[in-house]
Amino acid sequence: MTDDRLPAHLEVSALIRAVDAAGGFATVIAKGEREAGTLLVICCHKDTPARAYERMPQLDGTRKWVLSKSQDLENPHEFSEWYMRRSRQDDDLWVLELDIANAERFIDVALHNG
Repeated sequence: MTDDRLPAHLEVSALIRAVDAAGGFATVIAKGEREAGTLLVICCHKDTPARAYERMPQLDGTRKWVLSKSQDLENPHEFSEWYMRRSRQDDDLWVLELDIANAERFIDVALHNG
């Protein structure tokens, strides 16, 4: 069985370029394994709470972006402590921040407002 996933460093680079081209800002907070690393994508913009997404394996064999954590505005530092702890625990993990309105569109997550 072959793994047809895009190498992590290429996916990270593509996300950064796409967000930059759309007028936003993207940055790598933590570098993971270059080829087979996993991504934790933090979506944020202005005064909205940050959201962290990870691609998780599904029963049908696909990998889907799933909301792992949302920032609590009452305790905003807990969110950054959480993802930094995750990064220290997993050397393969890339942590990428996308600072742009509706950042989820770059990882193909549909937002349902209503």
